[in-house]
Amino acid sequence: MRIAIVNGPNINMLGKRNENHYGKFTLDDLNLLLEKTFPLVEFSFFQSNHEGFIIDYLQDLNVDGLLINAAAFTHTSIGIRDALEMIVIPKVEVHLSDIDQREAFRKINYIKDVVDGRFYGKKEHSYIEGVSFLVDKIRNFK
Repeated sequence: MRIAIVNGPNINMLGKRNENHYGKFTLDDLNLLLEKTFPLVEFSFFQSNHEGFIIDYLQDLNVDGLLINAAAFTHTSIGIRDALEMIVIPKVEVHLSDIDQREAFRKINYIKDVVDGRFYGKKEHSYIEGVSFLVDKIRNFK
């Protein structure tokens, strides 16, 4: 089972960002946690601060499932939304913080209607819940 983990802008700065919103984990810590928690899953990890690179990556996916934390692009990118809409594999949106309880501009979400599930507000556990959901969905999808 192959799952792509795609992270958007500033996720590479985890461990240096507001701990109350994002937790203590670095991006490497987060990736390692997923690999240890799901040893039977083959992960591909991708992070970019550039919208077009994320869109290119999404267009070239060859995996069984997708977990995306589009970060700030969640609230601004119709391009990423359109790329996600074209993807027919199981896919979930994840956020470390509870975006619904934060600033008003974060309530705009271009992604939520083109994914199969949403997990947020539980820091690194949002990722674990998202991958667990994908594993179950992929098993039923095949």
